[in-house]
Amino acid sequence: MSGELPHRIARSARTARIAHIGIAVRNLDEALRLYHDALGLPLQGRETVEIDHVNVAFLPIGDTRVELLEATDPESPVARFIEKRGEGVHHVAFEVDDVEEALGVLREQGFRLIDETPRTGAGGARVAFVHPRSANGVLIELCERASDRH
Repeated sequence: MSGELPHRIARSARTARIAHIGIAVRNLDEALRLYHDALGLPLQGRETVEIDHVNVAFLPIGDTRVELLEATDPESPVARFIEKRGEGVHHVAFEVDDVEEALGVLREQGFRLIDETPRTGAGGARVAFVHPRSANGVLIELCERASDRH
């Protein structure tokens, strides 16, 4: 795993920006008291992502956003995360132009992937996750916005 990885992704699939920071919370409404009511972040919307068993609240800030994640199933990855580590930062999402190409570069470089192929995430984005054991303990989401598809 060479130091060239960020450049390879930037050249082949272009990492555009940090799309969002996912924060696992026990109670979405309680978390919104802090992020929306007290800190003043606008609430852009809420969505249930059935495949991931989560309710999501979107709060834009600058050129990115905070996504609050509340488990809808006690066996979901977010629920297991909270059980093991408590509430907190769950993942960092990087926006890429082509999530399949980014996965190919990571696979070629020997990184462990959670998703071998993209799936549909919140907001209709195509997403895939890189295992934290291959990413310095951070769960990384690769995110291709629905409006960016070719």
